[in-house]
Amino acid sequence: MSPLENDRPLLAERIHEEEEEEAAYEEAEKVHIENDDERDLEYGVGCGGAPPFSWKKLWLFTGPGFLMSIAFLDPGNLEGDLQAGAVAGYSLLWLLMWATAMGLLVQLLSARLGVATGRHLAELCREEYPTWAGMVLWVMAELALIGSDIQEVIGSAIAIQILTNGIFPLWAGVLVTALDCFVFLLLENYGIRKLEAVFAVLIGTMGVAFAWMFGQTKPSGSELLIGILVPKLSSRTIQKAVGVVGCVIMPHNVFLHSALVQSREVDRRQKYRVQEAINYYTIESTIALTVSFVINLFVTAVFAKGFYNTDLADSIGLVNAGQYLQDKYGGGLFPILYIWGIGLLAAGQSSTITGTYAGQFIMGGFLNFKMKKWLRALITRSCAIIPTIIVALVFDSSEATVDVLNEWLNVLQSIQIPFALIPLLCLVSKEQIMGSFKIGPLYQTVAWLVAALVIMINGYLLLEFFSSAVSGVFYTGLVTVFTASYGAFIVYLIARGINFTPWRSKAESS
Repeated sequence: MSPLENDRPLLAERIHEEEEEEAAYEEAEKVHIENDDERDLEYGVGCGGAPPFSWKKLWLFTGPGFLMSIAFLDPGNLEGDLQAGAVAGYSLLWLLMWATAMGLLVQLLSARLGVATGRHLAELCREEYPTWAGMVLWVMAELALIGSDIQEVIGSAIAIQILTNGIFPLWAGVLVTALDCFVFLLLENYGIRKLEAVFAVLIGTMGVAFAWMFGQTKPSGSELLIGILVPKLSSRTIQKAVGVVGCVIMPHNVFLHSALVQSREVDRRQKYRVQEAINYYTIESTIALTVSFVINLFVTAVFAKGFYNTDLADSIGLVNAGQYLQDKYGGGLFPILYIWGIGLLAAGQSSTITGTYAGQFIMGGFLNFKMKKWLRALITRSCAIIPTIIVALVFDSSEATVDVLNEWLNVLQSIQIPFALIPLLCLVSKEQIMGSFKIGPLYQTVAWLVAALVIMINGYLLLEFFSSAVSGVFYTGLVTVFTASYGAFIVYLIARGINFTPWRSKAESS
């Protein structure tokens, strides 16, 4: 036996060998990570030492973080960026930076959970919570995914409408976007690295398009730097500030990242290999979200330069943003309207495909039944496409209705955030689940503070929305009953996290 094999994590007993259970990836699908045990022994690995850093290994682990980062670049986030820039100028860039850092913290916890346990969040929720609670969490995750998916599909459809000069109506763009699930299935058959390469191209397309716009509009460098370094809020910008933080945590993305990290071969019998994978995923995710921050910064700065302190600032949105840019900056060799359309299309297409991906993991993890990938992708995509087509037919000629739709979809996703964050933090803090890879007291404190901040901010958004949108005794009563049930379930999740006994273990012992 190799000396390295003696260093086993506490969680080794939790590695499941039940072949009938649904897995995120089959062994044949995983990316092989080459290890040099002799070289590792020279560095004292297995005796308290750590494997040496390797650029080659970092490259092999690169991919899941960039797929995860697409949720920070979806059309909903881009709309938040452009509105923040138009209304608040450069003054909220510091908040965008720190909001991205908070999102990174949550995603690193999700990756840690997936690597250390070999299970993703949806699977663990099914295993560790009573059946009724698991079903509630599943429904909430599906609703969050549908809400996000509708925004992404609408964003793609708007981009297609721009690039075809209006030849394609919005509903036709939705149908074209619906075909992406079959593109996804085709790409998946060629291996995970090929799929990751396609997403890298789409992220690169967004980067080039929005950097081109940034260069063409020439935002103020000094004001941009001040906006990043100097915190500033006002009564006029507070609502946009809350929106910037509120849209950082995407519930389905928390589930997704814990599954994506299982696409690499990691020997969980060897504790240092698990730690090595966590370290590389930390580096990769940090780089990926830094790239997403820069892209979001480009969009915010472009609209801050063009529309801050103008009469159009309060009316700009995803539907009319391209035309406003065209009216402001004109044509040229490459009209800015089409550059914006290309970037928006890349954002919409990449995020809808990752939405399909997330839907497969969520459904498979919570329900634990095997289904052909094409059928599961079709079901996942239909859940979003059917209501989106209905919505597209309704507001095809009305920009105002798009804003109303987005408000309701943002509310739908805000409601779901605690049901991804709280189980994640409870699970990643428990030795029964994580073994020696549970997070320490300081990390727990910071993570819970971030979660509490995000939940309170989204609670503020919900309060503001319902206070203005709900009227009448019946609807007020309905919202009150819902709020009471909602709060009770959150309290249950937190209480169960404090006094944690895995439900499956309790059931088996009884």
